This record gives sequence, C-alpha cells and structure tokens, in this order.
Amino acid sequence: MAIRQDDNRPNRRFGIINLVLIGFGVLLLFSNFLPNPAAQVPRVPYSLFIDQVNSSNVKRAYITSDQIRYELKEPEEEGAPTVLSTTPIFDMDLPQRLESHGVEFAAAPPQKPSFLTTALSWVVPPLIFILVLQFFARRQMGGGAQGALSFTKSKAKVYVPDEESRVTFADVAGVDEAKAELAEIVDFLKKPERYAAIGARIPKGVLLVGPPGTGKTLLSKAVAGEAGVAFFIISGSEFVELFVGAGAARVRDLFEEAKKKAPCIIFIDELDAIGKSRSGSMGVVGGNDEREQTLNQLLTEMDGFAGQDKPVIVLAATNQPETLDAALLRPGRFDRQVLVDRPDLSGRKLILEIYAKKVKLSSSVDLDKIAQATSGFAGADLANLVNEAALLAARSYRTEVEQGDLNEAIERVVAGLEKKSRVLQPDEKKVVA
Repeated sequence: MAIRQDDNRPNRRFGIINLVLIGFGVLLLFSNFLPNPAAQVPRVPYSLFIDQVNSSNVKRAYITSDQIRYELKEPEEEGAPTVLSTTPIFDMDLPQRLESHGVEFAAAPPQKPSFLTTALSWVVPPLIFILVLQFFARRQMGGGAQGALSFTKSKAKVYVPDEESRVTFADVAGVDEAKAELAEIVDFLKKPERYAAIGARIPKGVLLVGPPGTGKTLLSKAVAGEAGVAFFIISGSEFVELFVGAGAARVRDLFEEAKKKAPCIIFIDELDAIGKSRSGSMGVVGGNDEREQTLNQLLTEMDGFAGQDKPVIVLAATNQPETLDAALLRPGRFDRQVLVDRPDLSGRKLILEIYAKKVKLSSSVDLDKIAQATSGFAGADLANLVNEAALLAARSYRTEVEQGDLNEAIERVVAGLEKKSRVLQPDEKKVVA
C-alpha cells in the first residue's frame, strides 16, 4: 500500500512574502553601497597622472580618499575626455609637485554617510537575518498562521491500498485463528448496511495481543487491504509530547481525519504507551497528566463514534495487555481481543514458504526440517532467518540459497556470530563434556 504523511503543506503565501521582503532589502542595500555608473570617469594609471602633472598639462585636481579626479588643459587626442581619474597612493611629495606646476588642487573632507545609508546599514542586515530564520522556521513547523501550533496535528501515516503494494490475508500465515476473527471485521467494512439492517452493532475496536514480531501490524494492514479502505497507522508514543494537552489534541485531529475518510481503519501500535492503567501511578499523586489526558481523549473519541453507514474501526496492538486501563478493554471500546501467538510447526512452514518465494531457493532445501528446528520463532524471526540465509549465499558468491545457509542462519539468529578464533583445547573439551 502506498504511504503518505498527513501533514499540512506549508503556506506558500507567507513564504513568497518573506522572499519579496528579503529581495527588497537586498536591493536597497546594494543601491546605496554600489557606485553610481553615471558618475564614473575614465581611470588612468597613477604614473600617467604624474607624467601629465610634470608636463604641466593638468589644470586642476580634486583629491578624495578613494580617487584623484583631475582636468587636463589640453586632451592628448582630439575628442578624448578632459576629465580623468586615478587611484591615489601614499605620496608625500604630491602637494609640492602640484603647486610647483601651477595645478589648482583641493582635498575633499571625509564624506559622512547619509541618514538613509546609516539606517539601512543597521536595519537591513538584522531584518534579512530575522526573515531568513522566520522563513525556515515556518517550513520546519508546517508553515502558515498555525505553524506554531503544528505540534497538535496528528502524525499518523495513511496507507492507501493499491494493486502493487497491497497486503492481503494471503501474505499472512501461521495465525489462522486471528485471521478468522479479522475476516469478520473486513465484512463489517465492506457491508456495514447488512449488519445495521438486523440491528447488530459493529465493533468499534479490536485489540491484537501477542509477543513482538508475531505479525500484528501485518494483520492490520491485511485487513485494510482486504477491505480496500484507508489505513491510518500511528505509534502510541507519538501522541505524548512535552506540551501538556498536545496528545489529546492529536487524538482529536486523528479521529477527525479518519471520519473524513470513513470507512477506514485506525491502527495504534504499542497501545500500552498511552493506555496504561490510571491507577498504577507508582504512588505518585497525579501520575503522568499528559498521558492520562491523552487516554481520556481516546476513550471519549471511541465513545463518540456515530453513523453505521461509514464505520471507523480502531485496531490496536500491545504485548502488555495486563497493564492496560480497564476502561479501554470494556465492551463498546475494544470489543474484541485477538491473540496473535507464535506459530506452531505447520504455521512456521507456511511462513517460511511465503518468505522463501522472495529469494532464489535451491530445490534441495527441505523447509520441513527448518520449521522443526525453529521452535519458538515468531514470524519476524523467520523472515530474518531467510534474509540471513540469502546474505550468506551472496557472501559465498552462490546464486541460490542452500540448506546449509539456512542451518547456519539459524545458529546466527539463536547464538550470534561464530567465534572462529576461539578454539577449545582438548582438556577444556573434556571438562565441558
């Protein structure tokens, strides 16, 4: 299923305004500090200026800190400019030389910057710096007038079923009992009117309980894929924030978005992060106020479901059901609890067959023996086992995964890497035996 993040897009209007202001400030800055092209005069080397003074061809000179502008008595060529300039250098004899050759000269006092130039030099750089910071801050926080409150928006990802990445019950094996329970949820989503016509109440929530890696998230995606509805996924820890009230606001925003896309599924992974019992505050008065507010809001939203024609079903997963608050587990909220346990022998073989289709497996591989040797493995462990075997085969420059690769992968998963440098001495082997 394709994934997209439900985030507010940055408000482009504020970004354009910031860019216009920055560009205007830069233009003002350059217009005051760049030289005026209309006031430019031809510039000549300083040595040529001295030669013209020595030849008494200079009528008058005007000396400033950055240039010497002078007027010739007669141009060297017909049509040549009579006013020239040169770059001054440190020359203590220049005044005497000019006076001895009858050149009228004057020195300009240091030019004081105008009030506008001074104001721009103090105002424009900080203004540009502030606008740049504001621009990136808005982009980081979501932009727009509500950028400062973007932490109250839900961080849920939305999976939209498509043909290429669609997950179905055929992709899940080893949990037939859980699949049978969830198949009824799929029927609820496909034909809610059939249950409403007879007066049956559609379950509001289903709690998937089981050890880590048994396929709870995969099962919830399969439910969405079979029903062909939108699928919101979020972790319980993403609700709780540093700011008090942010978690409750995110719960409200999540359910509002889900109701717009109904019928759909909301999947909350690690429900125990926000659903722990409110009576277990470890003796601390008040406990975690932010977590409790988030839990209270979740309970309120699950009570507020209305409209049987477009149901919103909440799926949640946890591996610590004993720590959940009793209000979450009562009928009307999480109506059903589905156990997703580790697979048995036949389940492990089916799971291995699913993951073996994704790698090039040798015809001599016996998956029955691998299933017998992996007692206690969860679905995620078996997927990792097949991947490790494929890596071992690729490391040995083979094109197919063989039985030995799978056996070695089992040892790597169970016992870790092989310590080839640790060789037991004969007496140590005797003691161990």
